[in-house]
Amino acid sequence: MVDNDLIKYIVSEYKRFYDVEPEVIVSAPGRLDFLNTHQDYKGLPVVSVGINLRTYVAISRSPDKYSRVISLNMLRERRSFQDIFSVENVYLRENKWFGNYIRASIIALKQCCEGIGDVLALIYSDVPIAAGLASSAALLVSFIGSVNELYGLGLDKKDVAELAYHAEHDVMNIPCGRLDQYGSAYGGIVKIETKPPYNIEELPGINGVFVVLDSGIKHSTGDIHPRRQAEINMGLRLLLQMNDLSREIREKLASTYYAVKWDMIKYDEIKPYLNRLPDIPRKRIIFTLKMNDSTSLALEVLRNNIPCFEKWVSVFGLEWRDKILEAMRSSDPVLSLIGLIMNYQHILLRDLYDVSLPKIEKIRNVALSAGALGAKISGAGLGGSLIALTRDRETARRVLSNALNNGAVRGWIVDIDSGLRRER
Repeated sequence: MVDNDLIKYIVSEYKRFYDVEPEVIVSAPGRLDFLNTHQDYKGLPVVSVGINLRTYVAISRSPDKYSRVISLNMLRERRSFQDIFSVENVYLRENKWFGNYIRASIIALKQCCEGIGDVLALIYSDVPIAAGLASSAALLVSFIGSVNELYGLGLDKKDVAELAYHAEHDVMNIPCGRLDQYGSAYGGIVKIETKPPYNIEELPGINGVFVVLDSGIKHSTGDIHPRRQAEINMGLRLLLQMNDLSREIREKLASTYYAVKWDMIKYDEIKPYLNRLPDIPRKRIIFTLKMNDSTSLALEVLRNNIPCFEKWVSVFGLEWRDKILEAMRSSDPVLSLIGLIMNYQHILLRDLYDVSLPKIEKIRNVALSAGALGAKISGAGLGGSLIALTRDRETARRVLSNALNNGAVRGWIVDIDSGLRRER
């Protein structure tokens, strides 16, 4: 739903800085890293949820050969809030300059589209930075989407998502996958294939209510991903050096994490070899396999095709037997089983990928005690946000209140929202 008061505010601020009204206003949502976290850069499918915390870009053609970009958020924080550059000779500035996302977007657009001129842009965002909600992707998608609308480039959502990924991954050299950009561009609950041709499956909604709980601990994807990727590659190299590795498994492996045929490898068949690896690379590879198997179960649930009990036990293990049965027998088994999968995936993130922290665990335990069906890290981890799934808004409010009293610095009860859209 369009927030008319917010659009009026953005228009008034735009006029304050540029003395004209914007020609176009576009927005894109933040996203919840819902299922199969830390798997998109391995080419595995991920599930994203677009939410009603959005980034807005108001834009017009520039009257001269310079582009000007103003961030209302940076202005509020009393930081450098304006970037000026020429589209004809655009380049990235020093590291962590906010305008680099805009500059990278222009560089990416120029590589595929003609007729792009300089712009006057104003940015406002409700998506918190470094909270695991893909604030950078929402900025890239909304800005590229605004230029697309302004100049009539004819790009669809998939084109915008791919350009946003190219800008962040290739132009800015940030080691991300495609989850964030595609999740923001499409919104809703979507399964995103992260290998060509990057197909999207729009999934049915669910009855529950999501709560986002910000730990207040800042993190950087650019610091976390390369370490985990290197650890997986170490394990892969050691596996390939084993003389007794079966031909069937060897043909599915590769020396780099992205080239492995992960979805063809069964944990039981590779387990004897994994047991001979050092602890860290072993854990990272087990994580990858178990996370993906549990996501396959979740996708069946989201499609309203609940797998049989034996299939759940084969993935989760017998120690989860009672919790699986309880969820399957509940009044809303879809919601309960999705909550269970969120809990299982969080434990994998904590114990096998080492991206949780004591403060995150404390907030998560409070959320579960307050009635959340499931709670897990959203984003790269080692800080950022948790997402909790509840049955109703009353429970969501209790989860939020209790978490804010026990370590969370901010939180939101969020609705599932649409993807990239033109507001004006």
